[in-house]
Amino acid sequence: MIIAGGVLLFFCSQAELVLVVLLASIMLAFILAPVADFFERWRLPRSLASAIAVFSLLGALVAASYFSYSEASAFARNLPRYSAKMRSQIAQWRDSRSPQPSEVRAAPQAASGSSMVAVDTSNWLELARHGFGSLYEALIAASFMPFLIYFMLSWHRHIRSATVMLFRMPHRHTAYVTLGLIARMMRIFLVGNFLIGVLISLVSIGIFATLGLPFFYFVGPISGFLSLVPYLGIVLALVPPVVVGISQMDSGALIFLVAAVLALHVISLNLLYPKFLGTRLQLNPLTVTISLLFWGWLWGAMGLLLAIPLTAATKIVFDHVEGLRPYGAWLGE
Repeated sequence: MIIAGGVLLFFCSQAELVLVVLLASIMLAFILAPVADFFERWRLPRSLASAIAVFSLLGALVAASYFSYSEASAFARNLPRYSAKMRSQIAQWRDSRSPQPSEVRAAPQAASGSSMVAVDTSNWLELARHGFGSLYEALIAASFMPFLIYFMLSWHRHIRSATVMLFRMPHRHTAYVTLGLIARMMRIFLVGNFLIGVLISLVSIGIFATLGLPFFYFVGPISGFLSLVPYLGIVLALVPPVVVGISQMDSGALIFLVAAVLALHVISLNLLYPKFLGTRLQLNPLTVTISLLFWGWLWGAMGLLLAIPLTAATKIVFDHVEGLRPYGAWLGE
C-alpha cells in the first residue's frame, strides 16, 4: 500500500498540468450543468444546450478579461504617480525617525578606481525561456478545457452510467449513490463560494467607493474573491486595496479600510459560509489544514483551490467503502 501511495504521488506530481486541467474542467462542468439543464428543459437538444452553456462561460471570461485589461492598463498608467507618492511618504517616515544631523557620520566615499561589475545575463535568458515554455504549455493545456467541459455536459448521463458499470453488480448501487453525492457536494461548494464571493465583492465595492479608493470597481471583486482562499484569504484580500490606497489615502481612512476588509472576512466566515455551505462538506479543521498544505505543496496555487473539494470527495468515497470508513471518520467532523 505504501508503494502504491508513492507511485500515485509520483504520478500526481509528474502529471500536474493534465490533472489540474481535468479537475478544473470537471468543476466548471458542475457549475454549468444547471445552465445546460435549463436550456434542455426548453426542448433544446442536450448537445446544443451544452454548447450554449460553454459559449456563455467563454463570453463571460472574454468580457471579464477585457474589463480587467482596461482597468489594469489604467492602473499601470497611474503607477508612476502612485510610486512617487509612496516613495515620498516612505522618505518622510524615514526622516522622522532618523538621528539628528550631529549624530550622523559622513559616509565614506567610494573609491574612484572602483571596477565595473559584469552581469551575467545567461541566467535571465534561461529563466525567461523556461517561463515562456511553461506559459505555452499551460495555454495549450487550457485550450482543451472548453472541449472537455462540452463533452462532460453533453455526455454526462453516459459517463455516469458507464462509470457505474465499471463496478461489480453488488457495488453498483453504492457507486451510483457515491457519484451523486460527490456531484451534489461539488455543486454546492462551487455555487456557494461563488455567491459568497459576489456578495463580498459588491459590499467591498460600496465600501471602497465611499472611502474614495481609486479603481474601487476593479479592486473590490479581486479582494472579495481572494478572501475565499482558506486561511490565507484574509491576508490576500488586504493586499490589493492596501497597495492601491496606501499612497492615496490618509492614515485614518487606511485604517478604516483594513478594518472593513477584516470585518467582511469575519462575517463571511461566521455567517455566509454556514448559510450557503452549512456542514455539507463535513471536514474537520485539521483535515482542511493538512489538505491545503499537501495539495498546495504538490500543485501550488491551483492545489490550494482544489484541495477542499478533492478532500471532500475523497471523504465521500471513504464513507461508502466498507474497509475505508474509519479513514472517512478521521477526515470528518
